[in-house]
Amino acid sequence: MEAESEPYVRLATMRQLHQAVADLNTARSLADTLQTVADGIVTGLGYELACVNLVRADGDLVVAAFAGNSAAEALITGRVGSRSSWERRLMMGQAWDELRFIPHTDGWVLLDDDVPQWHTDGPDPRFEDEWHPQDRLYAPMYATGGDADLLGVISVDRPRNGRRPGAWGREALQMYASQASIAIGNARLRANMQRALVRLEREQQALRASEESFRQAFEYAPSGMAIAEMGGDQHGRLLRTNDALCRLLGRPASVLRRYSFADLVHPEDIGTLLRTSAEGGRAELRLGRRDGTYLWVSLRNSVVADTADGPRFLLTHVEDIEERKRHELHLAHRASHDALTGLPNSAELRSRLSARLCERPGAALESPDAAHRDPDDQPGRGYEVDQAPGGPYDHHVHVVAPDTGHDDGAKGLAVLFCDLDGFKSINDRFGHHTGDAVLIEVARRLTTGVRDGDTVARLGGDEFVVLADGLGEADAADLAVRLRNAIIPPIRVDGRAVRVGASFGIGWAACGMTAEEVLRSADQRMYVEKRSRSKVHRRAG
Repeated sequence: MEAESEPYVRLATMRQLHQAVADLNTARSLADTLQTVADGIVTGLGYELACVNLVRADGDLVVAAFAGNSAAEALITGRVGSRSSWERRLMMGQAWDELRFIPHTDGWVLLDDDVPQWHTDGPDPRFEDEWHPQDRLYAPMYATGGDADLLGVISVDRPRNGRRPGAWGREALQMYASQASIAIGNARLRANMQRALVRLEREQQALRASEESFRQAFEYAPSGMAIAEMGGDQHGRLLRTNDALCRLLGRPASVLRRYSFADLVHPEDIGTLLRTSAEGGRAELRLGRRDGTYLWVSLRNSVVADTADGPRFLLTHVEDIEERKRHELHLAHRASHDALTGLPNSAELRSRLSARLCERPGAALESPDAAHRDPDDQPGRGYEVDQAPGGPYDHHVHVVAPDTGHDDGAKGLAVLFCDLDGFKSINDRFGHHTGDAVLIEVARRLTTGVRDGDTVARLGGDEFVVLADGLGEADAADLAVRLRNAIIPPIRVDGRAVRVGASFGIGWAACGMTAEEVLRSADQRMYVEKRSRSKVHRRAG
C-alpha cells in the first residue's frame, strides 16, 4: 500500500498542475502564453526558476520567457542559442522518458556552447538525489500533428524540496510540457487567424471584400470555419462550412447546411451556446459528429457584413480542443479520485456531502412535523424546501435527519462509515500487495451493492464511506447488513483466499451540520458497533 501522506501530496500537486494547465488556455496572445508556461512551472510544479526557449524561423532557439528571478530574466531574456548546441545538449542528457537531465558532474563539457544559462556555484551534494545548482533538467516540446518537430525547450532549476524529481515529479513535468506545446501551437494558430480576420475586417471597412480572397481564406483555413445566418427566423442556420469543419464533424457540407450549431451541440451545452451566439462570443462546448460521438471544440464568433449596409452574417471559428479537454478531465479525475480503487477520495466525498448541506441555523433542530414535510405537504420525507426569494439558499432542499428511534417513515441522507475488520493482519502476514488487492475488491463489492446515484468513497486506509439518499432507518440498517455480507466472502489473491470483516456505523446528514460533523458522527457509531461486536465474539469464545 502507498504511504499515508503520499496520496495527499499527489492530490495537492495534481490540483496545482490542473490549475497551471487551465491557466495556459486563458492567455490571449503568444507572448502571454509563453510567460504563462514559465509562470505555471514556478507556481504549479515546485521549481524556483523556469525558462522557455522557443524555436525561431531560422531554427535557433531564443529565450522567450523566464520566471522566478528578475535579475536572471533581465540577463538572458532574448538571448539566442544555436540549434546545434541545443541538439548536442538534448543528445548528451540522461533520458528520463522524454525529459533530459544533465548532472553537474557533466557540466564541464558545456563550457564551449552558446546556450543561454543562469546558475550559481554551490556545495557538493550531501546525499544521492540532492539537487546541485549546476544540475540541468530540460523538457523538450514538440509540435502536435504527428510530425514531431521541435517547438521549444523548457528548462527548470532549483526544486523547492532540494531534490531531483522522482517518477511522480518527472511525469508531472513531462505532462505539463505536452500541454504547453499544445497551448503554444494554439496561440500561434489564434494569432494567425486573428491577423487574417483583422486584415479582412479592415478591407471590408474600406470597400466590399474580394469574394475570391474571402473564399480562399475560408476554404483553406487549417481549422474549422462556418458562416451562419444572423437574425430573423433562420438565425444560426449554417450557410457555408469549410473542408476542415466537414472533416472535423465527419459530415459533408451539403448535410451541414441543414443544421445550425444548436442542432449539433451536446444537450448539456445548449445554454453555453446560446450565451455566446453573438458578436465576439466564445465558448468551449461539444459538437456531435456523424458517428454519434461528441467532440470538444472552441467556438469564436465575429460579424461579417455582406455589403456596406447589407445583411450581416456570423463567422465562426471552430477549433479542435479534444486532446486538451481530455487531459484536463483526466487531471481533474485524478485529483478527485483514489489512485488505488478508483473511488471518489476524501476531498471529493467531503465536497459532495457539503454540497447537500447548508449552514441554516437550527435546520437540524426543527420539529418533526416541519422537518418531515416535503414541497407537496406529503408526510414521511426528511426534507424541507426553503424558497425565500433572494435568500442564500433559494430553492434549496434542506436535508433533515429522521427522528432516531421512531419508525415514522421519514427518509434522509444516510452516511454509512465502514471500517474493515482484520485488514491489518492481512497486510502484516501477506504484504501490502495482497492488502491492496483486498481494498480493490472491497471497493468493487461496495459499488456493486449500492444503487445508481449513491456514492461509495474511500476515506483512507481501510475506511470507506457510503452516501445513500432517500433511506429510512430500517432501509439504512438493511443496506449495512447487505454490504457487510457482500464483503465477508473470501477474496482470492494470487491463489490464496483471504477474509476480512466489516463494521458499519450509520449517521445521518442534516442541514446545519458540517461535513466533518456528519462523518465524525458516523465514525463514532461505527466504533460503538465494532466494540459491541468484539465483546460478543469474546463471550462466544
